[in-house]
Amino acid sequence: MFMLELPFASSGEEQWRRCCALKTKPIHLNVSSSHRARTVASVSAGLNSIEIPHQWYNLIADLPVKPPPYLHPKTFEPVKPEDLSPLFPNELIKQEASNDQFMDIPEEVLDVYRLWRPTPLIRAKRLEKLLGTPARIYYKYEGGSPAGSHKPNTAVPQVWYNAQEGVKNVVTETGAGQWGSALAFACSLFGLNCEVWQVRASFDQKPYRKLMMQTWGAKVHPSPSNATEAGRRILQRDPESPGSLGMAISEAVEVAAMNADTKYCLGSVLNHVLLHQTVIGEECIKQMEAIGETPDVIIGCTGGGSNFAGLSFPFIREKLKGKINPLIRAVEPAACPSLTRGIYAYDYGDTAGMTPLMKMHTLGHEFVPDPIHAGGLRYHGMAPLISHIYELGFMEALAIPQTECFQGAIKFARSEGLIPAPEPTHAIAATIREALHCRETGESKVILMAMCGHGHFDLTAYEKYLQGIMVDLSFEEEKLQASLANIPQLAAALK
Repeated sequence: MFMLELPFASSGEEQWRRCCALKTKPIHLNVSSSHRARTVASVSAGLNSIEIPHQWYNLIADLPVKPPPYLHPKTFEPVKPEDLSPLFPNELIKQEASNDQFMDIPEEVLDVYRLWRPTPLIRAKRLEKLLGTPARIYYKYEGGSPAGSHKPNTAVPQVWYNAQEGVKNVVTETGAGQWGSALAFACSLFGLNCEVWQVRASFDQKPYRKLMMQTWGAKVHPSPSNATEAGRRILQRDPESPGSLGMAISEAVEVAAMNADTKYCLGSVLNHVLLHQTVIGEECIKQMEAIGETPDVIIGCTGGGSNFAGLSFPFIREKLKGKINPLIRAVEPAACPSLTRGIYAYDYGDTAGMTPLMKMHTLGHEFVPDPIHAGGLRYHGMAPLISHIYELGFMEALAIPQTECFQGAIKFARSEGLIPAPEPTHAIAATIREALHCRETGESKVILMAMCGHGHFDLTAYEKYLQGIMVDLSFEEEKLQASLANIPQLAAALK
């Protein structure tokens, strides 16, 4: 979706369930020394009838109002498929533009998915007991993948489609390193070279994620870097810049756009990325049906939005059909609150302004969030499709500071055994709020939470919390307003 200022095509007319069957109730495992043990035990405990979904679900097909188009950064006309071809393989461009309700998952992708999918739906009974709540809390756990998060759900198909078109090199950005490690893993399976720009703050905070990427063969740069023109410009202005996802995107896009043998991969935000993640929700619907439960509240963290979309979009489909009516709640960091504090407007997806303009909730493409520990949520904008359904009233959002999130994470780890990544601690904190509200009201709501990954490589953040030196980060109002003022003027007129 992202491009440098290239000689864009001036013509072109093209515009843009099977689910798993869970027959028996998923077990709630005791504390295990291995996060993968949960997946293996769930499958082996008489659940051999589980199937991985064979199709991805496209929410756009069922929306009463279609989302606004992406705009060309020079002409401000809707982007055409050929404008995207310097960066993406043709099949992903088709998926990005598709209005089809379901899309088949290639068998080669399914074969890799079988390394960890289907993933378990677990009832958090011990957390319920700790909180003294009548609510029933379930979490869909994606940390059993080789990379430890939900990110391989899209990394694998993205790399496979690139490999099918003969691409040899892919580049990307990463925040906390979850996406970069997932892409490096996928590239190692299909024989592609992988180069990653990791946000400087996370590069320094999480050295073992860098080592994961390198173990799978990736080359990793801190961003901003001196390896690109975009990075050099940023460092000239601020040599101590902590970086941001927007900056790292600029660097990766620059390299892809200037090298014919290289394509760009993105770990969130775009429609095709959210599409691939719907395997999560498709599985979860069948799992909840099998145990006779219907969620009253669905909660997930949001940065770019892929994990949240992956769980919630299939449930939104059922909600639109009138079959269920859950409250769907996105949770973002107080230091980077694009949904709750940003404006809904056309803006660039990167800091340098190389990308098309997307209508989304944005803090402004020049906004640089403070270096919170949830590095994967430090993005100035929200996925356009999530922004669209937020505007349509299909979901709500709230922002929570990081100390409350880690307080919830400690409760979760000491009751459920899993140490969550910093990103899903936001979902945990919001779930605890909802569960305590149920304790006050006596309601026995069913709360479904997205647990998108483990925190085994994020223990420095836990150390800071346990030592009492973690602080809540925010931003100055002047900083936000200055960033919003630099949203492209024509785009601002179209918002």
